[in-house]
Amino acid sequence: MTHDHHSPDDHDHDHGHHHHHGGGHVHAPASFGAAFAIGIALNFGFVVVEAAYGVLGHSVALLSDAGHNLGDVLGLAVAWLASVLVKRAPTGRFTYGLRGSSILAALFNSVFLLVTVGAISWEAIQRFDSQEPVVGKIVMIVAAAGIVVNGVTAWLFASGRKDDLNLRGAFLHMAGDALVSAGVVVAGLVIALTGWFWLDPVVSLAINAVIVWGAWGLLRDALDMSMAAVPRGVDPAGVRAFLASQPSVASVHDLHIWPMSTTETALTCHLVMPTGFPGDPFLHTLAEQLAKRFRISHPTIQIETDPQGSCALAPDGVV
Repeated sequence: MTHDHHSPDDHDHDHGHHHHHGGGHVHAPASFGAAFAIGIALNFGFVVVEAAYGVLGHSVALLSDAGHNLGDVLGLAVAWLASVLVKRAPTGRFTYGLRGSSILAALFNSVFLLVTVGAISWEAIQRFDSQEPVVGKIVMIVAAAGIVVNGVTAWLFASGRKDDLNLRGAFLHMAGDALVSAGVVVAGLVIALTGWFWLDPVVSLAINAVIVWGAWGLLRDALDMSMAAVPRGVDPAGVRAFLASQPSVASVHDLHIWPMSTTETALTCHLVMPTGFPGDPFLHTLAEQLAKRFRISHPTIQIETDPQGSCALAPDGVV
């Protein structure tokens, strides 16, 4: 379902003849509040158990995984909070509502994960000097429980992963954690069979490397979004070509595409149309096509009918 609306007065420049705002708004998917609550409860309970057995079993690999799972708990909590805040109605001061909170949530989660990994990696490196015996059986049992907890949590978000990038991220993260726990099980088995206690910190560092890889990508994307970069799923050249290909459009300038949240994208641009403003149906159709082709749900289009007119924002280098 889409809503179409327009306003000839918004962002009125002296050189502007027509400025209409068409909105093919993509509605948020169903609430996953119960999934977040269950996922947080399961993971927090497992963190407590895993950390306790990590200490009892002298396993830095378990402690590493517990630290990661604590990051998951905070990540799920922050994502849940953001999913609530993005639905807040706009105000006179926050004219986009609080949609940007989901970007702040991603930024927080990435930084927190990197800090946690740093602390656990330092502990693992120190373990190479003091080869404490690791109880492989405990490591295997606890990590196996982790596979179940992370697998169930991933399943809770599986149905929403195709429609919401936030839910897809939660699903992939938890599914990845299940695989990490499987790696810890294998390490526990090898330690139990061979007595290679040095394998415990090695596995811990390997797990941390996987976490850093994912967290670094999350940090990069969150920083890009906070700097209003074009979302990775949108091809700006493709959008420009699509707009330029519209009937009666002579040129496109002042094109900006940026994320309002981690799931919603906005666009503004000027279209030079010498034959005149074609009317609201043109803008409504354009908005629907932008939403369908590029997942751009909040376009604002300004029409300029004088091809000789000098628009101050026409040069590409001008913002």
